[in-house]
Amino acid sequence: MVHKGALSGLAQQSLVDVLAAIIKAAPLYTPAMPVTGRPFSVQMTNCGPLGWVSDRVGGYRYQETHPITEQPWPRMPTVIAEIWRPYSGHPDPPDACLVNVYSETAKMGLHRDMDEEDFGAPVVSASLGDDCLFRVGGTKRDGPTTSLRLRSGDVLVLGGETRLSYHGVGRVYPNTSAIELPVPEARRINLTLRRARG
Repeated sequence: MVHKGALSGLAQQSLVDVLAAIIKAAPLYTPAMPVTGRPFSVQMTNCGPLGWVSDRVGGYRYQETHPITEQPWPRMPTVIAEIWRPYSGHPDPPDACLVNVYSETAKMGLHRDMDEEDFGAPVVSASLGDDCLFRVGGTKRDGPTTSLRLRSGDVLVLGGETRLSYHGVGRVYPNTSAIELPVPEARRINLTLRRARG
């Protein structure tokens, strides 16, 4: 479910402000696919007790430290954690926030979020910056998908029957937002809140 325009302009600016501090404490890095080692086209970092990472050796996983600096992830700011409460319908707070930073040409292939211990908690994500083409399908990778245009301030929830749906980002639409992001080459930032551990 997409909540269009859920975050006000002021709320979006507050998120941009805290993201600058998060990225300074936990620098962006380029994850790699398991087995092949092929680099993602997005850069990533995390905040909260746990962070999602991927590399050729360890595969997809959550861990308590940054894969490059080996330092704990920065705490999750209240302004980010509060996105969870009104949209998740879940009693427990998020324990991980993945920050995906998209350049003009970055994409995200169809995938499912399956590294969490309890699929009863939804995945809640917030968009900042330029619009993107978001694709969501069913539980089969080769099944049909629906395309949605996500804009800055939209909040997307994958929960219930859609929790394990394949989804991805087909493209970014440059210069569709006036928001100034804290990374010079960034056109879009997506914040993905999850309960990684039950």
